[in-house]
Amino acid sequence: MPKLTIARPEAVEYNPHYAGYIAKVQGDALAQLERQAKETPAFLASIPEAKALHRYAPGKWSIKEVVGHVADAERVFAYRALRFGRGDASALAKFDENAYVPAGNFDARPLADLAAELAAVRAATLALVRGLPAGAFERQGIASGHPVTVRALVHIIAGHERHHLDIIKERYLA
Repeated sequence: MPKLTIARPEAVEYNPHYAGYIAKVQGDALAQLERQAKETPAFLASIPEAKALHRYAPGKWSIKEVVGHVADAERVFAYRALRFGRGDASALAKFDENAYVPAGNFDARPLADLAAELAAVRAATLALVRGLPAGAFERQGIASGHPVTVRALVHIIAGHERHHLDIIKERYLA
């Protein structure tokens, strides 16, 4: 079976809000997702539980909340990819991460549990992406009021995780 590669999306394939995430994808998005599936659990395991409640400034999320947010967002983006990849172009509503994080009660859970959940979400995302037929990556739908292709969503997932792990490294652990 030939190796799956997912072309970088054009700027018209996603909401400009996501351009920064897409820019964080170096090379093939699927390869980055696979690397992250190995590297992210190891990185999160290196963070002591005592540090996981740290907030780098008042009103900012804790490390645990960031990890919970990344898992929630990946689920939402992957669900969008599933719907659009299967040819369902129904418009999908925006999700409000600032409402999801408090409702997730992530600070009450051990960081190791949150890391395991994120790893499970990534395994499901990888199974979905690998199982999509080649033509599905160019399909699009409307999410949060903007057109988005499946390939853009795959890039957004990879770039979004990278964005938040960079913030953890630079602002929480520096």
